[in-house]
Amino acid sequence: MKLIAIGAFALASLTASAALAQSQGPANPGPAIPGVCVYFNQRVLAQSTVGQAVQTRMEQLAQEVQGELQPYATAIQTEAQALQQGAATIPADQMNQRRQALQQRIQEAQQLEATRDNELRYTLAQQRQKISEAIEPILVAVYQEKGCGIMIDRESVFIMNPAMEVTDTVIQRLNAQLPTLSFNRSPVPAQPQS
Repeated sequence: MKLIAIGAFALASLTASAALAQSQGPANPGPAIPGVCVYFNQRVLAQSTVGQAVQTRMEQLAQEVQGELQPYATAIQTEAQALQQGAATIPADQMNQRRQALQQRIQEAQQLEATRDNELRYTLAQQRQKISEAIEPILVAVYQEKGCGIMIDRESVFIMNPAMEVTDTVIQRLNAQLPTLSFNRSPVPAQPQS
């Protein structure tokens, strides 16, 4: 099912981002450039307590959805096997009716899976938005305190002097300000028809 792949991809990307952020650069990274600060948002999402809480809760929600979808998969597989095994003995009209019913169940399961997938994506986007809203004033404060003239995204920088990195400060302040978020799966709002 697609939901497992989405959860695995999200976890892998966060883990890779955290590993990338912790990789060591050269022994002599060169001088720190005054007024240049570097921030790594993916690392904040992966290493902050609220980011980890969101990831853990999203995994729980994905497991709940998987549990909701599993009976559909089991019933569909059982019926498909029964139709295959009884192909020679089931009358043609009954076979057609059962095939149509099976096709309808498959469509219902696919529609439910797509709905739950969209709900999980929407829920994750909502939580990331809340984290971003909490991070923004922290970033502004750190920018001013450090005397930054420019703040560069860490994903755009290959090697840098660690003295220019402000991510740890942001993580510490975010942990104090927003240690966790509590949430459940959210339905996607209906889109207005045009």
